[in-house]
Formats: sequence, structure tokens, C-alpha cells
Amino acid sequence: MDDNPALDDMTELETVVNNLPLRTVTHAGMTVEGYSRAAVQSYWRIPELKIGFDLGGSPWSFMGTPTYFISHAHLDHMAALPPFVARRRMMKMEPPTIYVPAEVQEDTERLLRAWQKLDRGRMLCNLIGVQAGDEIEMSREHVATVVQTKHTVPSVGYIIWDRRRKLKPEYQGLAGDEIRDIRMSGTDVTHETRYPLVAYMGDTAPAGLDNCEDVYNAKILITEMTFFRPEHRKSKIHKFGHTHLDDIIDRAEKFNNEMIILCHFSTRYHTSHLKKAVMKKLPESIKDRVILWI
Repeated sequence: MDDNPALDDMTELETVVNNLPLRTVTHAGMTVEGYSRAAVQSYWRIPELKIGFDLGGSPWSFMGTPTYFISHAHLDHMAALPPFVARRRMMKMEPPTIYVPAEVQEDTERLLRAWQKLDRGRMLCNLIGVQAGDEIEMSREHVATVVQTKHTVPSVGYIIWDRRRKLKPEYQGLAGDEIRDIRMSGTDVTHETRYPLVAYMGDTAPAGLDNCEDVYNAKILITEMTFFRPEHRKSKIHKFGHTHLDDIIDRAEKFNNEMIILCHFSTRYHTSHLKKAVMKKLPESIKDRVILWI
């Protein structure tokens, strides 16, 4: 959360302002909060990293998260951007930083200007367009990279990395004063190591998963699985930029993730039937690591 007196009463307010569904799970020191249903709303945040993904909805408690990564501009993933920006201004917080696919940055700016005229309140945010391959500095310990996904509109995914400086192998075993002297001579005695913490893929056909091997190595993977019934044709599903249960099964051996969150299920599915059918078909190799976000 931001340090702001306006947030002092937020805990009390959250018990009153509880207008959106929310599920929470904790793993490896990270809390994943959110909700996702196709054509309804998708919104996520990881408070320990002070980031969120997509703004199809904006729970009151998400207001204190200062940075959001938007995967694409469909309404169920971005419709709540204007109220999120407006609420932070209303609560006298710093303008948020919002990352969007570069192709939609200009139109998103127009959207916010239109709402500013309608609402008669300033829409202040740091809006940044990104594309696959970009690297985003988050903090000394964390960096984000942008991954190309495949959807019906411009779309990207994001990987959040933990990074540390470690002593280079050739200097390990030396005494502290020796390492100090080498460093003082201008030689870099450390190298950067990275480990993918979270991969968020938004909406994507399975090709989006395969575009970057690191997606399969993140501690936590959040990805869609909109369809699961056998009669739903995968060729049509892929054409419209979505993933089927069979696509997950086909890639079961690729998933090195400690936790796999499958989400964004079609509203044509009853949740109890979905859970029973999907868990029955998932391979044993990944079943214990899968969470169906329903």
C-alpha cells in the first residue's frame, strides 16, 4: 500500500465496500488476489510486489496498488481503468503507473481524456506502451519483461523476475579483503542472477505460452483456460485467441511451475461441473499444482 493518511480507514471501509468477487491464495511469500471469468471481469494483484494485472474490475481494496500491467484492451480486462485512476486521485494518492500494449496506448489516452471531460475530474496516470521483448525496471530486486501473446486484439503477457547480485565463481573462496581490493580496482566481482517469480498471460491461444520458455519456469503461472469440453473445436478456440484444456494437457511436461492458476472460464460452464471434469482429465504430473480459479 502507498503511505497515505487517506488509507488509514481502508480496512474498515473494505468491510463496507465489498462490491466485487475476490479469491486469495498465498504461495512462496506472494499473495495472489483476484477474479477472472470470460466476458465478465478479470483483475489481479500481488500486494507484496505492489503490482496488479488487468483492470476488468477494480475492488476498493486494490486502490492502493500503484502499478498495473494490462494484457489487452477488451472490456473485461480494462473497463475499470478510468474508475481506478479516478479513485486514486480522489484519495489523494500518487498517479498510478499503467502499462498497456503499445498499439493501444494512444487510444487509451483518448479514453481517459474523454472520461475526464465527462467526469470533470482529472485522469492522472503514467501510461506507458510496451511490446514483446521490453524490460521494465520495477525495483532493485525486481524487473518485468514483456511476452508476446496471441489474441484477437494486440496483447502481451508479463513475467516478474527476482534478481540478485552474486559473487562470480572465480572470486568465490577469496578472503573478504581480497574481494574488496579487486572491486576497488574497478573490476565487477558480481553478476546478476534472475529467477521468474510470476508469469501472467492474460488471454491467449496456446502459442502465447510457447513464445517464451520462461513462462513455464515461473514459480506462479496465471493463464487462461477458457474452454474444456471435448466438443468445442480447438481450431476455432485458437482462432479467437483462447486456450482449451487439451492444450494444457498436451504441454503437461513443460510446466515446471510450482503453482499453475487456470482461469477465465467461459460463462457457459457451471463451476461444479467444470471443476469435476477438469480435475478428472488433468495428468497426475501437474494436478497437485493446479488451482482452478472459480
